[in-house]
Amino acid sequence: MASALGIPAGPLREWGALPRELSARVPAEQRGPGLDRDAVRLLVSRGTEVSHHAFAELPRLLRAGDLLIVNTSPTLAAAVDGWVGHARVVVHFSTRGDDGRWAVELRDPDGKGTTRARAGGPAGTEVRLPDGGRLVLVEPLSDRGERLWRARAEGTEVRELLTGHGRPIRYSYTKRDQPLSAYQTVFALPSADGSGSAEMPSAARPFTHRMVAELVSRGVQFAPVTLHTGVASAEAHEPPYPERYAVPEASARLINAVRAGDGRVIAVGTTAVRAVESAAGPGGVVRAARGWTDLVVTPERGVRVVDGLLTGLHEPQASHLLMLEAVAGAAAVRRGYEEALRRRCLWHEFGDVHLLLPGEGGDAEHHFRDGR
Repeated sequence: MASALGIPAGPLREWGALPRELSARVPAEQRGPGLDRDAVRLLVSRGTEVSHHAFAELPRLLRAGDLLIVNTSPTLAAAVDGWVGHARVVVHFSTRGDDGRWAVELRDPDGKGTTRARAGGPAGTEVRLPDGGRLVLVEPLSDRGERLWRARAEGTEVRELLTGHGRPIRYSYTKRDQPLSAYQTVFALPSADGSGSAEMPSAARPFTHRMVAELVSRGVQFAPVTLHTGVASAEAHEPPYPERYAVPEASARLINAVRAGDGRVIAVGTTAVRAVESAAGPGGVVRAARGWTDLVVTPERGVRVVDGLLTGLHEPQASHLLMLEAVAGAAAVRRGYEEALRRRCLWHEFGDVHLLLPGEGGDAEHHFRDGR
């Protein structure tokens, strides 16, 4: 049952599929002349109080001394055409393991320029790749299912393959292919070994260089971290798999200093939360760290470091919502999503964004850093 405004009853995870017209089909800068990346809407939740803004207002909604944690991972051209026998497939290269094997997802072309889910495996399946290379499926990545497989590349260097033949991963809700530049944020830095994210750390996409300069001028600080995201297919709302991350010493010191003062620590994206929470001890002190994280942030685990989160709008069944509830509480998340639906906000990587901040007064702050 839904209200007169079309807002479903019950928990978010029971809402069902969102109306197709609420998917952002093209980047904001392509929706009209003179627009830039920041031409998206900004929903601000302070506890269960919600206000509506243009994203360009963000510098005036933050305050001097606040700290934004940003992910510097670049997006890879991670989709490559291949062939299994005579059948064409699309390989989504997710994550490179320490042993040189890649986690991959095979998908079927849908005839519309995008792909659809495909049964995985079996072990031993060979995928022919451009320029004479091949990929051999070895074993499922985990016991959760057979969507992602560990695979061995033969006769090709994957990073060169992605550079020469790859394109950004694209799902059916988007209108057309976009250049890789459309999937890079202003914070992205090339890595020395060619590592990056299979899918864009999209919460930071609306930032422009102009906005970053204004934020710095107003006394807002930035702490860079890195988390290379793997494939998170739109149809499979699984918790994230282990991902490679790094929190530099300088960022750890800055985060701890802000936490000790009056500023707020606000993560830009769920990837930034996962990275910094992986580097935090039980008391919330952040230390320089790097490696692999299998941390899944849930309301039961709570957060130890962040006071707020800037993120995109996620499907009601997405596991990311557990992290949002860990940061702000279930009531605040549901209220924000009711407003997003009522205002017909746009979802997905080119869509509108949601800033979750502590509520004013009372025990609203108890949703934050409740792991300390």
